Amino acid sequence: MHIVFHGAARNVTGSKHYIELNDGTSLLLDCGMFQGLGEHTDDMNEHFGFNPQKLDYMILSHAHIDHCGLIPRLIAEGFNGPIFCTPPTMNLARILLMDSARIQTQDAEYSNRQRKRKGQKLIEPLYNEEDAMTAMRQFKVVEYNEVYEISPRIKFTLTDAGHVVGSAAVHLTILEEGKETRITFSGDVGRYGDLLLKSPQTFPQADYILLESTYGDSLHKDIGPIEDALLEVIRNTCERKKGKVIIPAFSVGRTQELLYALNALELRGVLPDVPFYVDSPLSLQATQVLKDHPEVYNKNVKEVMKIDDDPFAFKGLRFIESTEESIALNDDPRPCVIISSSGMAEAGRVKHHIKNNINNQKNTILIVGYCEPNSLGGHLMRGEREVYIFGEQYQVNADVEVIKSMSAHGDYEDLLHFVSCQNPAQVKKLFLVHGEYDVQQIFAEKLKEKGFKEVEIPYQHSRVDL
Repeated sequence: MHIVFHGAARNVTGSKHYIELNDGTSLLLDCGMFQGLGEHTDDMNEHFGFNPQKLDYMILSHAHIDHCGLIPRLIAEGFNGPIFCTPPTMNLARILLMDSARIQTQDAEYSNRQRKRKGQKLIEPLYNEEDAMTAMRQFKVVEYNEVYEISPRIKFTLTDAGHVVGSAAVHLTILEEGKETRITFSGDVGRYGDLLLKSPQTFPQADYILLESTYGDSLHKDIGPIEDALLEVIRNTCERKKGKVIIPAFSVGRTQELLYALNALELRGVLPDVPFYVDSPLSLQATQVLKDHPEVYNKNVKEVMKIDDDPFAFKGLRFIESTEESIALNDDPRPCVIISSSGMAEAGRVKHHIKNNINNQKNTILIVGYCEPNSLGGHLMRGEREVYIFGEQYQVNADVEVIKSMSAHGDYEDLLHFVSCQNPAQVKKLFLVHGEYDVQQIFAEKLKEKGFKEVEIPYQHSRVDL
């Protein structure tokens, strides 16, 4: 058999790993959208690198768009097999894919108005809401730790990866020519000691491992408490400068962590008395999915729930749903906090909020997670004083602050902990995916120090025989 790395290869988006057996049976791990790769992004999302009509099965690790965002396009181009995932992942994927379709349509309409004035070629969204709904019919749920047999020769188990609600590591056992091969795909690995979720589970011995490496060169533990960092930014911006705090945040995972941290400030009696807006049509739904699965909460959250039955609600919080309400926020001069998707500031309503507030030195743009270097969030994190938004240049007069400890991705100690349940001598090869190449090279050396002798960093569309 062989594996081809069609995404998240020397970058952190577009997760797609294609396994093909000798008899032609094929299996895809994730089908994510590329995000924040500049002018190459659209072209990379339009070409899979394989024929969807010949694909037999797919397993989805979790519902973030860089892991599931191209599923509707995959199906539109001919894939008609099952898509396996956990129950929360299916629920989240439904609302995220519908939201992705809406965002693409809205952004295309906005960009096309600019393009039409400039005489440029108009663009089309990758898929629409009807495509997203059609895709959901092929989803099939599998519970954590259930041994599921896809065929007499392929079975798999999902274990909790601790990244977002429903996230899973995938453990395949493939029988070929009388020999079993065990392949583990980490998906995205969460933090040990996460704000909300349980720590990642241990897993059985593997022959081959596909391991994410987003923070393979970083440690988060030197960062102070999240609540205190949030409090300082809000006080400085809203109370001292009388400005707005704009927070790009993924609707799933990051937004709920922010709400939990702000709720903790209220429980401490120090939450500033300003309006807090969550401006993302699906954040309310995503928060409800998390509430519907309390089994994923860690012990700390369960303790909080003994005194507060809703740890994601506090004074001054309002969810914004309509486009009209979202636009009105930019016309309101009063100090406030706006949490809006997407997390890399590449699309959606937050891009408009940044555009309308970036010139004012009273305001703050707060980055609370990983941003691909070529994304708008990545440019802001690097301290660039001029950025392009919807094709137009803007001066960065607002403050830009970063809270790195809010990443749902484990740092290199978390990743090493994740694979510590393995006997390195029995791992034939470990592939680093979902990371920047310079980071992966550093992390590869750390893995070798732990006894993993064969560490490979595949490039886009590279094939490896197993």
